[in-house]
Amino acid sequence: MRGIFVTGTDTDVGKTRIATALARQLTAQGIRVVPRKPVESGCRKSDGELIPADALALQLAADYAGDLSEVCTYRFEAALSPVRAARMTGQQITLSQLQRACTAQDKDDFMLVEGAGGFYSPLAVDGLNADLAEALQLPILLVADDRLGCINQILLAVEAITKRGLQLAAIVLNATTPQAPAGMDNAEDLRELIDIPVCSLAYDPHGEINLTGLCDRLLAL
Repeated sequence: MRGIFVTGTDTDVGKTRIATALARQLTAQGIRVVPRKPVESGCRKSDGELIPADALALQLAADYAGDLSEVCTYRFEAALSPVRAARMTGQQITLSQLQRACTAQDKDDFMLVEGAGGFYSPLAVDGLNADLAEALQLPILLVADDRLGCINQILLAVEAITKRGLQLAAIVLNATTPQAPAGMDNAEDLRELIDIPVCSLAYDPHGEINLTGLCDRLLAL
């Protein structure tokens, strides 16, 4: 498969914001994006059905004609790790089940998989996000909150990704708050420490994100 696995240094760092922007821009370029968030917890219930908000956003951004159940096969109401949320309902999700949920039908499809939580967050009863990424063998896009202290988290995640033998395509610094400490420039600091493309996004929760350069890089991998 060609595609990308979107992971984060933590939860709530903006993975879905970045993933939906990528899906939208790749689709606009004529690329058939196959979005997958194989498991999602914290789903709201509507008319007796659990609605996975992140997966729905990915489906709409990619203009994906398939069913929402293909985008997100496993859904849970509790806003906890998927493993814990599944256990509360008496269920178990295995890594092989999640891997099967992330399949493309055409070699020209671009598989866009979003994990849940951070790279080492529990995802299945027998695996982490890292294990699913390794099973899929997709390049990694690492998203981090652009805040004081994020460099430590990013470098730890980079080490974990590279030790798995996975390709780290780029790092996205996503500002989730409007104010930053005076003089902070995490992007510049990272570029001095590691030879990996870094994309820095200013705080703008409702604005359009321009990821054209990142899309071009992902398509060239």
